[in-house]
Amino acid sequence: MVRQLHGGGELVHRLAAMGLTVGARLVVLQNTGHGPMLVSVRDTRIALGRGEAIKVLVEKTPA
Repeated sequence: MVRQLHGGGELVHRLAAMGLTVGARLVVLQNTGHGPMLVSVRDTRIALGRGEAIKVLVEKTPA
């Protein structure tokens, strides 16, 4: 679950437009340790660059 978004207003607005808002359920689909991460949020798959991904604070919740 998304707990908090860090970063400037433009980034936060862009992430929110993609469905990444506080309280949204997020599932990591691919994280190879380098390159973009693939996540699923609100039935949409999104590729996040590492710089974007570190600005999304998440909380692990039971499945």
